[in-house]
Amino acid sequence: MANIKQAKKRARQTEVRRTHNASLRSRMRTHLKRATSAVNGGDAEKAAEAYKTTVPILDGMVSKGLIHRNKAARHKSRLNKRIRALAEG
Repeated sequence: MANIKQAKKRARQTEVRRTHNASLRSRMRTHLKRATSAVNGGDAEKAAEAYKTTVPILDGMVSKGLIHRNKAARHKSRLNKRIRALAEG
């Protein structure tokens, strides 16, 4: 346990940030799962709508520094690829 005042404050801040980041990460994963399940369901329109709601969430996670920009790009690319394939038939 921290003995110095500054270290105690840092421990408090870290805990608050950890819980906040965990909730944001959970929200991101939920949106990714919704988009993936929509694609797996076979409904191109529903999948496209889910994709449109997922992209801003991913971009927000990048701007907050929770995930790397390449990871977000990879998720978006793979989802978009599957949605286009679904729309084509």
